[in-house]
Amino acid sequence: MVEELTYTLPATKRVKQAAHVGVVGSGDLEVMIEPSKQAKSQITIRTGINGFKKTWDAVIYRFFEENNVAAIVTINDFGATPGVVKIRLSQALEVSENG
Repeated sequence: MVEELTYTLPATKRVKQAAHVGVVGSGDLEVMIEPSKQAKSQITIRTGINGFKKTWDAVIYRFFEENNVAAIVTINDFGATPGVVKIRLSQALEVSENG
């Protein structure tokens, strides 16, 4: 069963363009990011690994507190570690800013 987690966080910096990084596969995830028209981030996580909400909370809150980006983010996870999640989020943000 897939667990879905959603977050809405305040933000002020807007991303410039949509980006897609990573792949869903054993131990990995994909991140899709697109500009938000509002001063907030909306994050949706779909994961096949249930029971890690506290870990997701920590990773998501920290990343968006550090980066303050207003974006619509979709994460499809297949067991990625918190370090991989942060790397993929950072990659998506970089691609959305620099093309």
